[in-house]
Amino acid sequence: MEEKYDENYSYELVYTPDLIKVIELQMIKDLKLTSYQLMQRAGRAAFRRINWLYPFLDHWLILTGNGNNGGDGYILAMLALSVGKKVTVLSCCTEDRIFTPLSSPHATQAKNNWINMNQNILTYDAPWPQVDIIIDALLGIGLRDAPNVLYSSLIKRANSYSIKNSVPIFSLDIPSGLMAKTGTIPGDVIQATHTQTFIAIKTGLLIGKARSVVGQLHFDDLGSNKLLVKKKSGIRRLTTKSLLKWIPSRDPCCHKGNNGRLLIIGGDYGLAGSVLIAGEAALRSGAGLVQILTRESHISGFLSRRPELIVRKLTNSSLENALSWSDIILIGPGLGIDKWGKNALSILENYDKPMLWDADALNLLSLDPNKNNNRIITPHLGEAARLLNLNVSQIETNYILSINNLYKYYGGVVVLKSAGTLILEKNHLSIVDVGNASMASGGMGDLLSGIICGLLSQNFSLYDSACIGCIIHGSAADNLAKEKGIRGILATDLLNNIYKFININDINQLKLKI
Repeated sequence: MEEKYDENYSYELVYTPDLIKVIELQMIKDLKLTSYQLMQRAGRAAFRRINWLYPFLDHWLILTGNGNNGGDGYILAMLALSVGKKVTVLSCCTEDRIFTPLSSPHATQAKNNWINMNQNILTYDAPWPQVDIIIDALLGIGLRDAPNVLYSSLIKRANSYSIKNSVPIFSLDIPSGLMAKTGTIPGDVIQATHTQTFIAIKTGLLIGKARSVVGQLHFDDLGSNKLLVKKKSGIRRLTTKSLLKWIPSRDPCCHKGNNGRLLIIGGDYGLAGSVLIAGEAALRSGAGLVQILTRESHISGFLSRRPELIVRKLTNSSLENALSWSDIILIGPGLGIDKWGKNALSILENYDKPMLWDADALNLLSLDPNKNNNRIITPHLGEAARLLNLNVSQIETNYILSINNLYKYYGGVVVLKSAGTLILEKNHLSIVDVGNASMASGGMGDLLSGIICGLLSQNFSLYDSACIGCIIHGSAADNLAKEKGIRGILATDLLNNIYKFININDINQLKLKI
């Protein structure tokens, strides 16, 4: 089922849970709804989605919690029962609390309506019947800590049952146990097959560990369309579809000089592949001329592999000449952290041309921090930890805070690479919702740096180059993974997929997630 969006509704916007609560209250006021009616809308949206995905699954097991998420579950139970489905509802409560009012009066109303239909509610430890699908309505977006022991027991049972019996799990709004703001997982978490989120897309569904538990993400605004347009988020979701309005057609009369001169510096002994991958990626992305300064021993190999490159030995003299020649500078891939690389980086610091620092340039930057607003930095989690003098687990606790701190100390544009890459410039934050686990291999970061700098060479801004480059990078990997699978894809395998996206003008040409 293809998602349908109103053209005026920016489905690219992503919201924090706190802002969503404000929007929800405004929705109730503007649309003259009660909270219970909004809960009914969520239940109906989930009901439609499940019936579309699994029309022939007869026995539904609905796990309910004590908040509004549980209320959504009771609404869903009543709808399923009304069309002849067999429904088992199981509460997170013990026997002595099964009929205790829930934390939300609207959820309590939904539960009471279920009971008034002469339907039972099982306790958390009751035996499970043989079911066809599990609905996760345990914990919503208000989770602040690890689930308690009762919730955890249900989460573990659901995951185990799903695996053992090949039964799908459908989560309402967010997989229970996943933090809606940060995408972190402080305890047990539902491993959803599908997640249907409501009102707006939450940050925690796209970043952190979200991809490992969300499954296929679906969305229904429940009528919040106009409100979201008015109350735009400062966070944007980037997908392959975003390219359609971002990349203009090329001037028929342009020449290579119009498409920029890119200088790439790196490739110490044993690290030649990094800088070569970056150079080829820049050419495939449309850069006019690409010059690499590297070790002399690499020159013949580079030119035999890619004769369109300009390749010279890195010396102080050649570097000064190349810096004067270039429009854009990329430094870091294979640079190393010894005197050879340090010397090149120190000379570069005197230039104010647009540049990108990656890999070892970032490791050296962490030792001698400086701020530059005409620079893109592209750290992965380990490099980000070094740049902020933290450990990786501290970065993973709050990606948004981490990227804000990187921008605060280093300026320019920050690309924090992860499963759900974040890109920040001033108040503009984007989350890249493309890419897959095939990209967890050597050279992928060098490829991304080359793509971004290829775009910079064509006069895209630093921020736009970073955003477009990350989309192309992830989309090329998605396209290839659909054909080849996840394991065994190399960075260089993506080179022949880049042109498909740098020239994209119709999303229907490629059957990809949008």
